[in-house]
Amino acid sequence: MFEKYITRVCAEIGHAHEMAHQIGGLVEHSVDSIYLGGGTPTLLDVSQLERVFVTIQQNFKVQSRAEITVECAPGMVSDEMLGSLVGYGVNRVSLGVQSFVDEETRSVGRLHNRETVLSDIARLHSAGVSNINIDLIVGLPHQTQKSWGQSLDELIATRVPHASVYMLEVDEDSRLGRELIAGGQKYHAHFVPDEDLTADLYQIACERLNAAGIEPYEISNFARAGFESKHNLKYWTRQPYLGFGVDAHSMLRASPGSGRALDQEHGWEGQELHACRTQGNPTWGTAVSRALPNAIRFCNPENLESYLLTSQIQQTVVSWESALQETCFLGLRLTKGLDLEKIAAQFGEAGIAELSPAIAECQGMGLMEQERHSVRLTAKGRLLSNEVFQKFICT
Repeated sequence: MFEKYITRVCAEIGHAHEMAHQIGGLVEHSVDSIYLGGGTPTLLDVSQLERVFVTIQQNFKVQSRAEITVECAPGMVSDEMLGSLVGYGVNRVSLGVQSFVDEETRSVGRLHNRETVLSDIARLHSAGVSNINIDLIVGLPHQTQKSWGQSLDELIATRVPHASVYMLEVDEDSRLGRELIAGGQKYHAHFVPDEDLTADLYQIACERLNAAGIEPYEISNFARAGFESKHNLKYWTRQPYLGFGVDAHSMLRASPGSGRALDQEHGWEGQELHACRTQGNPTWGTAVSRALPNAIRFCNPENLESYLLTSQIQQTVVSWESALQETCFLGLRLTKGLDLEKIAAQFGEAGIAELSPAIAECQGMGLMEQERHSVRLTAKGRLLSNEVFQKFICT
């Protein structure tokens, strides 16, 4: 099954430019970021991962200083695998540690322990990989303020340059999630911290990591200066990206020709549209901008069998309104927040006018704050970020 999967992924990479052209998306040949994960890519055979890297290099120009990240589960990277990854340019590794407290990792079925994590970090350093991210989860079974402090102490002591701190999400499709919803005791569900304690632990993480020089730059992400994840920043700033594999998602800028169908739908001819832009007609210009597609999002089947059997994708054209909403709820994840002057330059005063009521409401609730032309979430807003984002989606 692994071999079939890799063959399918490599074929998809090889047809990326052709596929993008067919759906009206723009693809840049040069890439500055590659990310393998989620899941555990290192479960694959070394030769299979090498095929992926070779295929990428054959179809794209990988910049010499590109950030190349691989997600790894602690204890799952052999010396042979590590040597191969480094040989193909991997310079960043994300470790799914979740906790440095062995009781907590055991409670959620993780196979590693604290010593395994520390050993892997040492091996990565020896192999020349110093750009390491550690994932921690707030809200694990048995977690207390004391045990959370131990995990933070260990993380800071490793001197890794990047950390991701996620709050446990109750997923009804998981065993622990179903048990939590049912109020049962299986899978240590009755030892899961309540929402108030989870929020307190997240705040403690923000304060402790910031004091150690690992500063928050996004709701869940913290980094030493210069080590922010270039790849993840692309998502939050709506830069184009291509995803390959089962349930992979992509976003590309819409090519100029992709708007012809909409032009015809609204009864506008190409020359007339061009005249609106060049003559600066504000009424027509805004109408045209709002009618033409801003970007194209598409995704592969989420089922492995379906992905292996078909090359069909689910495609969505991103309108002016959707692009404005995405810019807000993705950009607000960043600590620096939104630059309203940049939004005005991209979407016009009409865009600012649409956002103003939601911004004012969130400020009144203490969820957002404004400094000159920038707006960002407050500490309270970060804890209630989904509620904030919903207000912009409904605008």
